[in-house]
Amino acid sequence: MRLAMVAGEASGDLLAGLLLGGLRVRWPGLTAAGIGGPQMAAQGFEVWWPSDKLAVRGYVEVLRHYREIAGIRRQLSARLLGEAPDAFIGVDAPDFNLELEGRLKAAGTKAIHFICPSIWAWRGERVKKIARNVDHVLCLFPFEPALLAEHGIAATYVGHPLADAIPLDPPRSAARQALGLGENEPVIALLPGSRRSEIQYIAPVFLQAAAHLHRQRPGLRFVLPLAPGLRPLVEPMLGACAGATPVTLLDGRSHEALAACDVTLIASGTATLEAALFKRPMVIAYRMNALSWLMMRRMQYQPWIGLPNILCRDFVVPERLQGDADPATLAADVLAWLEAPARTEVLRQRFTDLHHLLRRDTARTATDAIAKIIEGA
Repeated sequence: MRLAMVAGEASGDLLAGLLLGGLRVRWPGLTAAGIGGPQMAAQGFEVWWPSDKLAVRGYVEVLRHYREIAGIRRQLSARLLGEAPDAFIGVDAPDFNLELEGRLKAAGTKAIHFICPSIWAWRGERVKKIARNVDHVLCLFPFEPALLAEHGIAATYVGHPLADAIPLDPPRSAARQALGLGENEPVIALLPGSRRSEIQYIAPVFLQAAAHLHRQRPGLRFVLPLAPGLRPLVEPMLGACAGATPVTLLDGRSHEALAACDVTLIASGTATLEAALFKRPMVIAYRMNALSWLMMRRMQYQPWIGLPNILCRDFVVPERLQGDADPATLAADVLAWLEAPARTEVLRQRFTDLHHLLRRDTARTATDAIAKIIEGA
């Protein structure tokens, strides 16, 4: 079995790595290559280009990198059309993958998209592009297949692989021991994102919020997990933005940080779902280029942007966006969680229910669906 895959950022690399584990159980001799990251490489994936080449969010930011990204897609397309795989699996990154999937589908390669683009949240017109370019969509959330079926798109709900990978009862004590944190120390996890642009716009605000918190609660400890290659961007910010605040930078280890923390201050994205699966109270924040924000804001269909709030259909955790994501406000939101144990317990139960809903043995379920697609069943 020969597969080609493209995962466009750290979260896609994580999901694709979990999927590859299930695929190898079904097809032990499987080979897979394309665009990916370290999680995929650990599963034997051949990385032709690293996934961080595509890790750009926002219209203005994409324009700056358009020529390089378009060039990668042309080269990848030519290579896959010349040496057709049994199937292509695009993992998220719809702006890159959907066009590529359309070319491969037209040439006879099965085109599978893993993770339904969030047409229920914004840019609903993309459903036409999905219908045109994709043979099958593997959906992470239970309401998505019915939505796609309305437009004639075949889809399967496979659950979320993170719900399988993250234990129902998070290992708080073990995580704290592994990170050198005391059992009773109050710990805040800062997760400003995995893209360079997110570090640029969000990390300084998070570090300034940590400084606010440290002045009010000197006993707080802060941990900040970093995606590969981002440490040189963040280290100079520590002194400038956080002063003497005790912030420990971690290379990776975001799951340990989430398991260990009492509250997380976190950038909107897949990491917020991970935090929910770890049953942690959070404050979701996001900042980006002002023009990109204005363009994206006009296309938003729902009042929420954070996945936990979208899935719970309620503002179960605060969201602070653009100008509202200022250090003092974020610090106050974090303190509000620390001072409300009863509210935290209610949230923990809601997140436990969500965890059960999303736990579907995704690797096996998705592999079964992929096998049927490839075999034409």
